[in-house]
Amino acid sequence: MGVVAMQAMIQKYCIECVWHFTDKSNIESIKRLGGLFSFSELEKNGTLIPSPGGNVWSHDADKSQGMDKFVHLCFCRAHPMLFIAQEDGRITDPVWLQVDKDTILDPNVRFTPDVSNKVGVPILDHEAAKEQIDFEVIYKYTDWSDPEIQQRRQTAEKSEILVPQFVPIDKIRNI
Repeated sequence: MGVVAMQAMIQKYCIECVWHFTDKSNIESIKRLGGLFSFSELEKNGTLIPSPGGNVWSHDADKSQGMDKFVHLCFCRAHPMLFIAQEDGRITDPVWLQVDKDTILDPNVRFTPDVSNKVGVPILDHEAAKEQIDFEVIYKYTDWSDPEIQQRRQTAEKSEILVPQFVPIDKIRNI
């Protein structure tokens, strides 16, 4: 039932794709590897990424929460973690990769309504994500001058899509 609920959200909000940010220097590695891998898969295979988005603290937090086993995507081309990675100098030439919307229909995909490695953030299945992620403020026109709408948008931008282990390159539209 949950995947059907997410299909309904894709149709209702005309979701074209979901997003992954990275540094331009990582594109050749993504091509060579054949897609996006979770941090735990990269570590297991001894693969070094030229410009990782996360720092040591965030990788440790991911491991402690089990989030290192997922490829992290987002619903919109805005995520506060990109700003932090740019401020820290880990990402200097950001690229937003468009990932096929059907990727999120895998029954093993999970979602979070906030940054995924934050303590206490629930891991959601498709049905719960439909209820707890504010799709309306992400995908519909809203009055951005309204402070309440601004807060809703800032919160929704933190939500994440968690794909187990791997997103194949044929699911990345613009690589």
